[in-house]
Amino acid sequence: MCNSNVKSAGVAQIDGRPVLQPAGNRVAPPPEAARPLKKSLHKSLSMPASFDNNAAACAAARPAPENARAAAAAAAAASLLPPATPASMTARATKAAAAAVAAEKSRTIKARKPGAVLPVVTFAALDAFEPAGSIAAAQREHAAQAQAQRKMRIAHYGRTASFSRVEGRVGATAEPVPTSPPGHDEKRCSFITPYSDPAYVAYHDEEWGVPVHDDELLFEMLTLSGVQVGADWTSILKKRHLYREAFSGFNVDAVAKYTEKQMASLSADFGLDLSTVRGTVNNACRILEVRRDFGSLDKYVWAFVNNKPLSPGYKYSRKIPVKTSKSESISKDMVRRGFRFVGPTVIHSFMQAVGLTNDHLVSCPRHRACSTAAAGGRAN
Repeated sequence: MCNSNVKSAGVAQIDGRPVLQPAGNRVAPPPEAARPLKKSLHKSLSMPASFDNNAAACAAARPAPENARAAAAAAAAASLLPPATPASMTARATKAAAAAVAAEKSRTIKARKPGAVLPVVTFAALDAFEPAGSIAAAQREHAAQAQAQRKMRIAHYGRTASFSRVEGRVGATAEPVPTSPPGHDEKRCSFITPYSDPAYVAYHDEEWGVPVHDDELLFEMLTLSGVQVGADWTSILKKRHLYREAFSGFNVDAVAKYTEKQMASLSADFGLDLSTVRGTVNNACRILEVRRDFGSLDKYVWAFVNNKPLSPGYKYSRKIPVKTSKSESISKDMVRRGFRFVGPTVIHSFMQAVGLTNDHLVSCPRHRACSTAAAGGRAN
């Protein structure tokens, strides 16, 4: 609530505005030069040159005291602002050019008729309003060059290396690269390469896939196929003479009589795993049982394929499986009879080695030779 005892306040002029206040609190107006600049003056200082001319014309139409007052304020503001730089001038020119382009585009859209094509506004339109050597123009030129180089790389993707190789061979005679080693006219199975061990190549050319009907040799190949698990045929073939010496030439009757002391001595003398020695002796005992039931190991194993080798006729090495349904059935029967180290993979390797299946590629000369041997002929 207002107090009626307060003396009536006077009206004072502060910054040209009437302010109601007590008479004792009147403040003298500040001097002309100390008054703060108006926002309109700040805007006029940042306007382009075209607007400065209009401002000057308006100032000339004002009364003299007011013109002097504005001139003094502008001089004071100019002394406080930093001097103009080329960058600030370029920025103002860029803003003005962008505003002009936008205005032209809006007028074009308003005046567009059905079916008319609008003009495309590019950076070239802005370059016309910018002074030569400006930072913005240099940046746009650099971006355009980078884009052109990127398009060129995309267009010639994958060609540069080949072109350089061709250019490097200009004037030089390219020597043909031999596709096979000297003296190798036959196309063996693809897993036989020029870098294969000679022992492995000889095994492929002379034994692998050839039908076997000798019990001692069948016993040997069954043992070597079990030992080969986790190793390769080359290392096994290089130690083949050690296995023959340790197991008495794979004589089934002699190996079946090995005692525990003899097995431990063989393991220490020949560096063989004791479980491998025991498994081999156990399999020799099982072969004796098979002989009593079937007459020979040869009759037993060949009965699974009706005494005729399988011939899948593989064209590629990657198609040769590691086990088949036939190897699984033979493995189950041998496990039932007490054989050891006779899993499906081992039995499939055993079948390949003794000719129960002819897994030579059809392009390999040994494929036909093994087929001829199975038919009663003589393998080359």
